[in-house]
Amino acid sequence: MKSYIYFLFISLITAIQPVSIAQTFQSSSKEIGYQIGTSYYLGDLNPKNPLGGRQHVTQGGYYRHHFNSRVGVRLQLLQGVVEAWDEDSENGWAQNRNLHVRNKIVEFSVSGEINYIDHVMGDPGDRLTGYLSAGIAYFTHDPEAQDSYGNWHPLQPLGTEGQGWVLDNNPYKLSGLAIPIGMGFKMNVGPAIAFQIEWGLRKTWTDYLDDVSRSYVSPVEIRQSRGDLAFEMADRILALPEGVSSAEGLQRGDPGLDDKYGYFLASIAFRVSKKPTSCWNQ
Repeated sequence: MKSYIYFLFISLITAIQPVSIAQTFQSSSKEIGYQIGTSYYLGDLNPKNPLGGRQHVTQGGYYRHHFNSRVGVRLQLLQGVVEAWDEDSENGWAQNRNLHVRNKIVEFSVSGEINYIDHVMGDPGDRLTGYLSAGIAYFTHDPEAQDSYGNWHPLQPLGTEGQGWVLDNNPYKLSGLAIPIGMGFKMNVGPAIAFQIEWGLRKTWTDYLDDVSRSYVSPVEIRQSRGDLAFEMADRILALPEGVSSAEGLQRGDPGLDDKYGYFLASIAFRVSKKPTSCWNQ
């Protein structure tokens, strides 16, 4: 994650350098866009591969204000679902853990954008540019899992790792802040229309997008405190290590790494500010 942020920081500085003073006097432009694609998650159930989870459609929209041909700000709303299963993993330990999660994430973000080269929507001379973005986001989520009958249930109220019923282990929050970073390409396809593709990653401060973080709790205590459903969702191990009669205390996840999520998106944008003049300044 640090390498991603460092790379984008250096790239942003590099992109800003060529912006001339004259460009700051260009009039602004405004656009709205519709986005569609897929989302991904990186965490205990899918630690490395952005394409390793089960895919769902992600949709959203945004409003972008260009201050000039190089610099802009974007307000964005996205809704997507991330899903990952241990049974899809190539790791034998994860397969034996046998957990899974599905999580609907809704996000609102504010991000700054830097175009690598001058780009004004509709200008026939500005066909294509790459861009970088970074900002702040607020998101909500609600991890759930499937019982043995195929029904999905929210996991946070069950306290699968003792949250809410073990001393000093409070329930995790279903909302939080994230840092969105991203990069993409945008291309003019008409006087007031542009096409865009984008990759984005969100750094969070929670390890519970997947409801997996610490160790297994006592199966007897979780059944007494939270019932049979919590007992089923907390421990799905296929085979215990030799000589071990209970999963209590065994590693369930890695509390040292926070979860991340992100998107692969395509969008179409429409200019909503007034039509540019023949010199392409508004």
